[in-house]
Amino acid sequence: MNFLAKRQRPMSTRLHPAEVLYQGLDNTRPFPTLNACEHYAGSEKLIGKALALQAKLGPIFDITCDCEDGAPAGREREHAEMVAARIMSDANRFGRVGARIHDITHPHWRDDLDIIIGKAGERIAYIVLPKVRDIDDVLAQHAIVTAVQRKRGYDRPIPLHVLIETPGALREAWQIAALPAVESLDFGLMDFVSAHHGAIPASAMRSPGQFQHPLIARAKCEIAAAALGSGIVPTHNVSVEIRDPAVAREDARRAREEFGYLRMWSIHPSQIQPIVDAMRPNFAEVTEAAEILLTAQDADWGPIQLAGKLHDRASFRYYWELLSRANATGMALPDIAQQRFFAQ
Repeated sequence: MNFLAKRQRPMSTRLHPAEVLYQGLDNTRPFPTLNACEHYAGSEKLIGKALALQAKLGPIFDITCDCEDGAPAGREREHAEMVAARIMSDANRFGRVGARIHDITHPHWRDDLDIIIGKAGERIAYIVLPKVRDIDDVLAQHAIVTAVQRKRGYDRPIPLHVLIETPGALREAWQIAALPAVESLDFGLMDFVSAHHGAIPASAMRSPGQFQHPLIARAKCEIAAAALGSGIVPTHNVSVEIRDPAVAREDARRAREEFGYLRMWSIHPSQIQPIVDAMRPNFAEVTEAAEILLTAQDADWGPIQLAGKLHDRASFRYYWELLSRANATGMALPDIAQQRFFAQ
């Protein structure tokens, strides 16, 4: 049987990479496939604009509805109810809308969870926990998440994205990243700088200082290492320049190429596409990944030789995660790879 004929086998006889590539790896969970850009929106108007843009561009970025900085003082309940309604609305076409709640020292954080999970627990994509001081804060908030789910009769796990923006959280980043509920470690640059009592200059809140100051570079490396070492996604901080999209693109490129980040925040619609573009894998690598995985699938995931190189499940996992990231950023994949691996 020639190679092309083998590729004509019925789909039902082929095993999907997610079914086989992580079998027998006790300490390895499938790497989360998250969009490369996470766009923050606080007000109802801005959330609506973000949902409209997501509908236009497709699910190449996530939307985080912000209760922490977005809720007017004294109207936290109304804001959380609005967020829950937007998550449950028809405008949320792709189910990729999450929420950032208030931090654990704020009196409304429990109400945020009760309202948002109570009304939108079936559709919320993730919950962002800001300003955690240590792993105990994460565990305490996760306990309320599960309690609200139990009370409402929901059993779908809701991923947590944990903001590392205090020295205490950075010290315990590896323990936090290892928690089963955590899907992403996010770097909160502004609050991290502020937490150093003036020892770090304001220039470290923007480029190029944010990539050069030793304490900031150390924090970025530690967060990325903890996330990637625990099989979850490291998410980079915002770019404060909102007038020049090229700055956000360059910040995203440096975050990916120099520090290992796979996702980045956006705070303005003009930043979304530049971030997605900069976070995309190399096109040549994507084409190679598709060929390797198609060949491996036809060989029932046994070792293969392609272009004079031997590949087995270790390299298959690398190329599968690369191809998944390419798909999440909206890159055009070979038709047969799209059909086999990502067809709905």
